[in-house]
Amino acid sequence: MAEYGQLLPRDAYNEALAGNVHPPAWANPTPAPRYNLVVLGAGTAGLIAALGASGLGAKVALVERHLLGGDCLNVGCVPSKCIIRSARAAAEARDAESFGIRTGKVEADFAAVMERMRRLRSGISGHDSAERLRSLGVDLFFGQGRFTSGDTVEVAGSALHFRRAVICTGARAVDPQVPGMAEAGFLTNETVFSLTERPLRLIVFGAGPLGCELAQAFRRLGSDVTLIERGPQFLSHEDADAARLLAESFRRDGIRVLLNTAIKRVEKTSLGKAVSLGSGGQEQTLVADEILVGAGRAPNVEGLDLERVGVRYDTRSGVQVNDRLQTTNPRIYAAGDICLKHKFTHTADATARIVIQNALFWGRRKLSALVIPWCTYTDPEIAHVGLYERDALEQGIALDTFLAPMAEVDRAVADGETEGFVKIHVRKGSDRILGATIVARHAGEMISEVSLAMVGGLGLRAIAETIHPYPTQAEGIKRAADAYNRTRLTPFLKSAFGKVMAWRR
Repeated sequence: MAEYGQLLPRDAYNEALAGNVHPPAWANPTPAPRYNLVVLGAGTAGLIAALGASGLGAKVALVERHLLGGDCLNVGCVPSKCIIRSARAAAEARDAESFGIRTGKVEADFAAVMERMRRLRSGISGHDSAERLRSLGVDLFFGQGRFTSGDTVEVAGSALHFRRAVICTGARAVDPQVPGMAEAGFLTNETVFSLTERPLRLIVFGAGPLGCELAQAFRRLGSDVTLIERGPQFLSHEDADAARLLAESFRRDGIRVLLNTAIKRVEKTSLGKAVSLGSGGQEQTLVADEILVGAGRAPNVEGLDLERVGVRYDTRSGVQVNDRLQTTNPRIYAAGDICLKHKFTHTADATARIVIQNALFWGRRKLSALVIPWCTYTDPEIAHVGLYERDALEQGIALDTFLAPMAEVDRAVADGETEGFVKIHVRKGSDRILGATIVARHAGEMISEVSLAMVGGLGLRAIAETIHPYPTQAEGIKRAADAYNRTRLTPFLKSAFGKVMAWRR
């Protein structure tokens, strides 16, 4: 199994990618006498922190031990969404007859799909390139950084003295520690995008966002897929109605889903990888060509010598920070997956911006003030922001919930994309939005309207009064808002209006 940081296969696209994100001939610069900010880790949070601070006039050093761009560019958002788009194209082609289009037999060319992904990833990597960082005034150092004193980081033999530092070293895939799995070999997000041949039989262990997205994508690209989840529901943190809709989509795609099931052991045989499963006291064995593990993330805290500078952490939740993203050492901050519960690219970006203000400019911005949406990019997509109903119940908050099925949205009907709904929660007796879940083909695009309303303090009444172009699927949000507006017309008001209208006739 390839280690993280290896770019396989060695083709022109990966050569170009390497030339941007870890140039083979790169020479670390001579350190400045002192830096306003030293950034450890050049994923999304580290890049935003470094470039943002440098753009504001700070002297910045950025340290990266592997690849610029981190998980998102190299083994996360970018490659996965490229593959998902190809898989969706295959599904659309197979379903074209329902739109009156005959296409004949549709077959996915897996090698071409992966080559397209590598080509697009390589092109995007220019935004995160070493040369671009240097041109924008950032001193870039490749190597393992570690704290040697309260104001110094050492990397590749150089001492970087700082006024402030920020830890942005991210997280990695968790090793499931299943007997025999390491010997048999398994894939994670750090290696699955190096495949050039389609696995005919794929077992996906872990039904979180990554597992669900790639299970559906590989199935649509022609693999026989079994999705295994230890819990009673995949996407266990999501709205149960949303998960049920996705389960139906998975059933139509032909994905086998096994809930309340654990992998007990794995054995490499002449027929493939024999995976023993346990569920309810019963065992069964499935044979696969590949096993993809998406069973959680572990923070990258090793090798930093955090103990030396009084930064508290643990190996499960990462670096401990306060609401202003300050660690237990007041001169050192953290941002992104290394310290956050919600491990998303956009939260890494947002927290890096908080660090710039708080660490360099006496800012008082708080992590708790962020409104954080997220999306699982299955088909249909599941997007969410704010509270779930269960959260409100636990916090003793009374809700009113307004639901608009996508089947009642004209554009969704015309598009043949009626699966899903818009569900918006407001504080009972008001129009103040506390949370929303959208299940739709383009839910990730739609959720931002609700997020903006929450950030701006706008309620459902404002959304109802906003003209939405017709026909669009975003009209589903307006329909939910209109449902709220109808509750304002109480029987008393309706009776009073009737009397006034009768009097004016």
